[in-house]
Amino acid sequence: MWLTLAGAILIEVCATLCLRASDGFRKKAWVAPMLLGYLVSFTLLSVTLSLGMPVGVAYGVWSAAGVALIAVIARVLFAEPLTPLMMGGIALIIAGVLTIELTGAAG
Repeated sequence: MWLTLAGAILIEVCATLCLRASDGFRKKAWVAPMLLGYLVSFTLLSVTLSLGMPVGVAYGVWSAAGVALIAVIARVLFAEPLTPLMMGGIALIIAGVLTIELTGAAG
């Protein structure tokens, strides 16, 4: 279950990087990998849910990990800004997801 979620996250990150690389769909070579990546990512997310992971847990981890990874990788690949304030925001996203997961597991 966690392995399929990790696959969904990594493929979604790759698809989003392809979206960025497509430069507003002007670079057509990136469009097909982007579409395929999103299709596979959502399929793996669906498999994760069918294996019994609650949707709040799956989507929370999927979206938070995606945001954090995209911000860091985009900094490296595309020289996009990653300010201390942005890093703080990423930390808050992660803390929020962890809080939801930990309180949900206890309840």
